Amino acid sequence: MLRSSAWPASARSVDADGVEDSARVAAGSWRRGSAPSDRLASVRAVAATAPLLSAGTAGGSFAALAAVAAADVALARAVEPHLDALAILAQAGATAPEGSTWGVFAAEAPGLRLTATAEGAGAGATGPVGTGSGGSVLLHGTKPWCSLASVLSHALVTAHVGEDRQLFAVDLRQDGVTVHDEAWVARGMPDVPSGPVDFAGVRATPVGEPGWYTARPGFAWGGIGVAACWWGGAVGLARLLRDRAAGHRGSELLQVALGATVADLADAEDALAGAAARIDDPGPDATTDREWVLLAQVVRSRVRRSVDAVRERVVRTLGPAPLTADASVAARVADLELYVLQDHGDRDLARIGRIVVEDGGVAW
Repeated sequence: MLRSSAWPASARSVDADGVEDSARVAAGSWRRGSAPSDRLASVRAVAATAPLLSAGTAGGSFAALAAVAAADVALARAVEPHLDALAILAQAGATAPEGSTWGVFAAEAPGLRLTATAEGAGAGATGPVGTGSGGSVLLHGTKPWCSLASVLSHALVTAHVGEDRQLFAVDLRQDGVTVHDEAWVARGMPDVPSGPVDFAGVRATPVGEPGWYTARPGFAWGGIGVAACWWGGAVGLARLLRDRAAGHRGSELLQVALGATVADLADAEDALAGAAARIDDPGPDATTDREWVLLAQVVRSRVRRSVDAVRERVVRTLGPAPLTADASVAARVADLELYVLQDHGDRDLARIGRIVVEDGGVAW
């Protein structure tokens, strides 16, 4: 994995270590049935060596995420937002407390709203609450889709400030934070609970100006990092098919399935490698915010399409036995199927179409 010359030097230089780390994570990572808190030691261990995503490190960052996902999809689901949060804090000129573990809670849902108000202004106040990484605000309301909130020490959360949204750093161990893990009933990633969290006057610190979080190029880059996790998860499944084909060398059916899988994974890898190269060495012409958005969306859609094809083909070819007799295989399939739903399918393809109609951005 990750041996293509298409990858930028920042990935190729850590290639062998990335593959070795994947095997190490697989041997020592958290296992299904353990408490979610057991995963955090692995998260911190990976974060101690993996490069944070920035211009110049994208290849290495994507390689590290893919290597973790190839070993354990659910572990990657915990590692990716932690590394993303550390990268965001670094971009904002802020630092994380020693030994802290982080999530990024930026989703929205109908009927749920999180607002930020200056301390002493009251929950109904509107308007600016502070800029940069200084000052303090109070969070009121509910945030959906908060993965591992019951065991993380901190999170970056987006909250409404008048008509804008702004990013805030919050210590999740404060009074006033109520986590609803019981709302998470998923069969994929059952031990990465991602239920809603209530905030009742919880103190938080602004990170960047209103709108800064989604406007910076790093927002698009982080979305590509998630796609690298999807690809790594599919690589883990493809290895099962490769092993089966190696054990049945006379089976043309297995060879056809493996060949198609190699092609699908290569397509996804090319998309990721191309994006990493552009981030690490954008060339003399600056890339606009809309161009980064288009790039990220196209890469995510390409990877999603390939990952879905690989997952469906591997399951169809290997049959029901691994899904019913091997807990690790059943978990990987269910975890990956849920994880890729962070892509919104046709809605995201429509977004690509709108950008191209309005701004261009394709060579043809």
